[in-house]
Amino acid sequence: MEYNILGKTGLRISRMGFGGIPIQKIDPEGTKKLMHALLDAGINYIDTARGYTVSEEYLGFGLEGIRQHFVLATKSMSRDRDAMARDIDTSLKNLRTDYIDLYQIHNPGLADLEKVCAPGGALEALQAAKNAGKIGHLGVTAHTLEVFEAALALSWVETVMFPYNIVENQGAELIRRCKEKNVGFICMKPLAGGAIDDAALALRFVMQNSDIGVVIPGMAEAAELQQNIAAVGDTAPLTAEELEKIQTIRDTLGTQFCRRCNYCAPCTVRIPISGVFLMEGYLSRYGLEDWARARYAGFAKTASDCIGCGVCESRCPYALPIREMLKRAAKAFGK
Repeated sequence: MEYNILGKTGLRISRMGFGGIPIQKIDPEGTKKLMHALLDAGINYIDTARGYTVSEEYLGFGLEGIRQHFVLATKSMSRDRDAMARDIDTSLKNLRTDYIDLYQIHNPGLADLEKVCAPGGALEALQAAKNAGKIGHLGVTAHTLEVFEAALALSWVETVMFPYNIVENQGAELIRRCKEKNVGFICMKPLAGGAIDDAALALRFVMQNSDIGVVIPGMAEAAELQQNIAAVGDTAPLTAEELEKIQTIRDTLGTQFCRRCNYCAPCTVRIPISGVFLMEGYLSRYGLEDWARARYAGFAKTASDCIGCGVCESRCPYALPIREMLKRAAKAFGK
């Protein structure tokens, strides 16, 4: 396994880490077996989140006795000081540890970032926890270029997590700037939320970019782990055949695949369009039906609220048939 330093955090991590979303599909004992397999393979970076239901708890159980061998990262959707303080303590309890290496603001919008940094915001709780030794480093996760760029301008941000894969490489320039600013870059969604079937090719593509600090594919089985290890260990340049297949994947997904760039926003009736499609992906690709339905149900406006105005489609740089895609999502979720 190849290792590097995650930007200004100074943390020495494996270039492939572990994404904790699929943990929800197994159980504590299965998680423990997987954690020991990670240790044997030399993978030492683990990502989870408060929002991933039982993921933190299962990981806490699975890491008992070996926690010291791993760099633990989690994240919270809380934006104010008190809620973030509670989430930090909950994460520590769930993960059965007295410190978390990296704690991240989970998918904020631009207005959320302002709230986080304002008096009484979540940053105050994070900095207090850092001073108390409960957490080591601070980061931001993002799905839009605007938030990515805004996070890079904040002096306290030590890492940024953002999607990067065969069909989502709009962040490449900002990823390069992360390297220049010594901000650690964490690559999420290397398989585009499961839309890319060829996991080996998807990971080989990501690993060709030397600006990426760590890639965190989600895994729930030992077979997936071994497949991913083999893929990231193949550092040879992409072949002509692989490049041709990459282009085919782009061509296939390019007309019906939401990249969550959010150029379609704002919706005239305030549907979180990219959020709807993100949850639809979890529903259909990850096998996390209950989790996806619960989060979708929390949206103030859902796909069925679409009035068919088409304004979103006029803004979409990929010419997606968003209205038809929203109808499909409404049918899948039943609302």
